Amino acid sequence: MLTSIVIFEDNLRLRQSLKILLEGVEGYKVNGDYENCEHAAAIIDKHHPDVVIMDIDMPGVDGIEGLRIIKEKSPQTFIIMHTVLEDEERLFKCLCSGANGYILKNTSFINLLDAIDNVLHGGAPLSPPIAKKVLQSFQVTSAGRLQYNLSEREAEVVRYLVKGYSYKMIAATCYISLDTVRGHIRNIYAKLHVNCGREAVAKALRDKIV
Repeated sequence: MLTSIVIFEDNLRLRQSLKILLEGVEGYKVNGDYENCEHAAAIIDKHHPDVVIMDIDMPGVDGIEGLRIIKEKSPQTFIIMHTVLEDEERLFKCLCSGANGYILKNTSFINLLDAIDNVLHGGAPLSPPIAKKVLQSFQVTSAGRLQYNLSEREAEVVRYLVKGYSYKMIAATCYISLDTVRGHIRNIYAKLHVNCGREAVAKALRDKIV
């Protein structure tokens, strides 16, 4: 059975090149290629791909939002982020949103093929610079404190959660909107791998995060 692939990439020349190269690999079939994720849900319904190759920085609906849409629609679809971006914030947004791999565009096509094969067999391929960032984010400091890559604002919100502040109190104290607080809370839950405020507080105290 052919492995079905869909590409999201706004660079037309790169998108066409990837399609031609992948179509030349035995066992692979590119069922669609798109310049952004505006109709990602409908595209997944149409093609039911096994693998999605996803750029991040695209006009309109970008790759991070597209990743979330696709994972909600089709959790079993493997998504490999294929990007020039190495910044930690977007890297961890992708990983926390369910990306199965993160490959830089300066890697060879052979390495991209290896990444596709890897995810199909249960792996989580990362380009070496990305793997290094992931490992560093979880390193244990000399104080034994685990690093969960919380931003300064997220760490501040965790501190107020530990103190028992409500979302409204955190919003007022930090001079931010309630919706912004909720956004930070969602990111905190994802990064700490917890499902509620009680678990977040327990983990923050146990691991001396704040």
